[in-house]
Order: sequence, then C-alpha cells, then structure tokens
Amino acid sequence: MTPPATVVPTARTPDGGQPPTDPAAAVADASDHGARIAAVVIALAWHAAIALPAALGARAELAAPAVVLAGWLLVAATGVLAAFRLLRGVPLPAWPVAALLLVVDAAVFAAAGERQLFTAGNWVWGTLGWFFVVALWGRRASGLVALLGAHSLIALAGLLGHGATAPADLARYAMYVYGTSTLPVAVFVGSTAIAGLARQRARTATTAHAAEAERDAAEWARRERRARLALVSGAAEEVLAELADGRADPADPDVQRRAVLAAARLRRLIAESDDVPDPLLHELRAAVDLAERNGLPIDLVTIGNPPPLPVEVRRRLADPLTAILADARGWARLTVVAGPDEVVVSLVTPDRAGPDTAGPPGDDGRVEYLYERDGEIRWAQTRWRG
Repeated sequence: MTPPATVVPTARTPDGGQPPTDPAAAVADASDHGARIAAVVIALAWHAAIALPAALGARAELAAPAVVLAGWLLVAATGVLAAFRLLRGVPLPAWPVAALLLVVDAAVFAAAGERQLFTAGNWVWGTLGWFFVVALWGRRASGLVALLGAHSLIALAGLLGHGATAPADLARYAMYVYGTSTLPVAVFVGSTAIAGLARQRARTATTAHAAEAERDAAEWARRERRARLALVSGAAEEVLAELADGRADPADPDVQRRAVLAAARLRRLIAESDDVPDPLLHELRAAVDLAERNGLPIDLVTIGNPPPLPVEVRRRLADPLTAILADARGWARLTVVAGPDEVVVSLVTPDRAGPDTAGPPGDDGRVEYLYERDGEIRWAQTRWRG
C-alpha cells in the first residue's frame, strides 16, 4: 500500500526550455512573461499605429524627412528583433541596443526641425521610451531611468539647437518629458513588483502545501504502521495462544518456523523506525541477528551502499527472504549488492524435505522476486531497479 502521489503539471519557459526547478520561480516567470508581452505590444503598436502615420503626415514639414523615416524603419527592425528575442527568453544585449536607440533619438530630433519639435511627427517623444523598456527588460530600473534621462538631455539639446528657448517651449518640454517617461517607468517597475509578489505568494503556497503533504504522509505512515503491527502481532499472538492452550507442540518444526518468522517480522518492523544511515541493511541485520540467536550460522555479505528507499520497497526486498530464513536449517548466506539505481538481495540455504513455504515468484512492478529449489539448495532473490 502506498500513499497517493501528487501530480504537478509540467511547465515550460518562454524559450521552450525546461522550467525553473523552484515552483515560485516558475510562477514569477509566468507573470513576467505576461508583462513582457504587454510591453512588446505597446511598443510595436504605438510605433506602427501612431508614430508612422504622424511621421508620414508631417513629412512635408520635417527638416529632413528621409532621416526621420529611416530612423523609424531602423527602430522598427531593431524593436521587432528585440521583442522576438525577449519573448523567447534570450534578449539582445541591452546596452548596444540602447546606444543605437539613443543615436536614432539624436538624429530624429535634429531632422525634425523647429516647427515639428512638439508634434507627433517627431515620433521619438512618445515611442522611444517603450523601446527602452523592451531593451532593458529584466534589469534594474535605474538603467531605464538613466536612458530616459539621456533621452531628455537629447531633447533639451534639440530645443537649444533649434532656438526653442522661450518659457512656453521649456514648459512644453517639461510636460513632454514627464508625460512620456512616467508610464514606461510605471510599467517597468510595476511588472517587476508583480513578479516579485507572485514569487512570494507562490513560495508561501508551496511551503504550506509541502507542510500539508508532510502531515498527510506522516498520518498515512502512522495508520499503515499500526495496521502492519496489528497483522504481525496477530500472527505472533496466534502462535503464543496455541502454545498456551496446548494446541501446538513446541518441538514441532512447523510451530518453531512460525514462531521464528513472527519474531523476525516483529524485529524488522521495529527496525524500520530506527534512524540509521542504511535502513535496509539495518533491517536485514535484525533478521540475521535473530537467526543467529536461534543457532543458524549465517554469513551476511554487503557490496556497495543502498540508496535511500521507501519503507514499502524495503519491505518487499526483505520480507520474502525473512520468511525463507525462518525456515532455514544448517547454514545460510545473505548477500546484498547495491548501486545508485539497483539493489539486489540474495539468500542461499540448504534445501530440505517439506512443503514449500516461500510462495510463488513475482514482480509487483517495483521489486522483482525470484525463487528456486533443486533438492540441494534453496535460492531466493529480490531486486529493485530505480
């Protein structure tokens, strides 16, 4: 009997790779991916639906329309590539892209002309900040603020270069800087905060679920152990009751075998709860110790160290051999060969006349059981493969 397993759906990162091993990181990455999509859509949609029509409509009044439109095309191509890479989880190098955008920024301000400084035809005002967001995604907000500050200085240089130094022009400049910078910064910082909050909540939920799972597993283990103890104790009580009532003869080999088997199972059940480095070897040694106390010479040979195994697997490895060991006469050899993904336990004893009490060989899907007897020896083996 094994506790029910919890199935966790498999996630993928935006670039199709393996998800973060930390569930909280996976939740934060999913939240951040949604914000990335929003930033990319805003940048490209604004650039195509607002900046381009405005630049085309004002091209007759631009000082150098070819430069303005060429800058638009260059930013569009760079933005599409950067957006594609960002959504795939492998963004372009941030600072080379940012430097290219600043060069286009300065060229467009110079080519817009005095009459188009504060119009939609000078498209870098409203658009460039969003491409800064795409280029610097995942980095510190201070980098975005620095780029927007450089953008503001370029705009100020453009005003001074065109002689637009009147108080009204400077007031419009301040309004433009404020209006075109605050929203990109808010989206950039807000997405980081939301991803961090999602990570924190996911980590809290993961911790709570892990604690609940541990409680459920402990309760299941307690119930299962009590049921197994009742079963094993019942077998021992039955033998003792028969002996007390005179219905069983202590000299009867079958009665002796039943008593030894019940004692071995009780001893192994007690050994399961011991905190030792190698629980399987500890449980097998308990059975070997009981056999030796009953006068059976036995050799225990171990090769390698067993990996951590669930209690149910250890039981299926040890129980069939414990039953044969309780019926052994003369001598016995118990061998444990262990590796990181396989454990094999073998028992060899002399064969003797009498019914076969080992039970049929089998395979429960986790532990394979093999058993043979040829009139001279009995051989049994249990094998677990990871």
